[in-house]
Amino acid sequence: MPTDPPYLRIAAALREEISQLPPGAKVPSTRQLASAHSVANATAAKALDVLRREGVIRAEPRSGHVVAGQHTATDSKRPTLTRDRLVRTAIAIADAEGVAALSMRGLAARLGVPAMAPYRYLSGKDELVVLMADHVYGEIGYPAREPEGWRAQLELSGRTLWAVHRRHPWLAHLVPLTRPWPLPNLAAHNERALAALAVFGLNAADLCDLNVLFYNHIQGTAIHLERERHAMGSTGITEDQWMETQARGYAALTGSGRYPVLARMVEDLAEGYDLDLDHLFEIGLQALLDGLAVRYPVGSLA
Repeated sequence: MPTDPPYLRIAAALREEISQLPPGAKVPSTRQLASAHSVANATAAKALDVLRREGVIRAEPRSGHVVAGQHTATDSKRPTLTRDRLVRTAIAIADAEGVAALSMRGLAARLGVPAMAPYRYLSGKDELVVLMADHVYGEIGYPAREPEGWRAQLELSGRTLWAVHRRHPWLAHLVPLTRPWPLPNLAAHNERALAALAVFGLNAADLCDLNVLFYNHIQGTAIHLERERHAMGSTGITEDQWMETQARGYAALTGSGRYPVLARMVEDLAEGYDLDLDHLFEIGLQALLDGLAVRYPVGSLA
């Protein structure tokens, strides 16, 4: 039995997707189709031409191709697909499974829409992840009235950002300190911290350094939230169970006589020790603020 050429198979798949879309909805571009089906742009363009000649789609100036035709009863009952809905659903997937598990095709399947439907609103996963990050940074706001003093202000800022990362453990892995993203909601957090740090009267470079150091404590601690979840998922054992598997190695270290302080600490913790990231965040925050108060005594009076 003869096989249809690629452009006809693409046209058939797109025709099925379009049947579920309202008139005027944007159709995937030639480049998006070519990328999704791993074909040349010319092949994708030929598929679009088939549908255009059938009257399924029409060319729209400055918009590319859109769906032609009339609304159906099914269309009116279908939940509206929006960029915000895509972002919120993607966040839910990342919260449950991590960003690595997120894909445009999986997102479409979760929403029950055609595989190419998200591309009418997003260029791809890279843009989606940026929007996800900005969205979650804006989930927790600040009280209208600022607490008094730079220390209380930084405590509030730090704990707010920690709560965001606690809620979305994947977030800490996205934005590298050396290549920050221009996210409006992250900028709002930065503005709070910078305003508190500005009391020290530092030049711009030193002020930036302190802001990065402050955020690094939050992000650097939060990274381990996702890592522990990943370790649990990949190994199938808890943190305590993993430590039990390392007992022989640690016994060799502490029994060698080369690390006496480590040996005493491990012996004292023999009854058990829970590494609590929330506790580590808090004592690290206080140590950082204590250091600022000593290093910048004029500011510490503010």
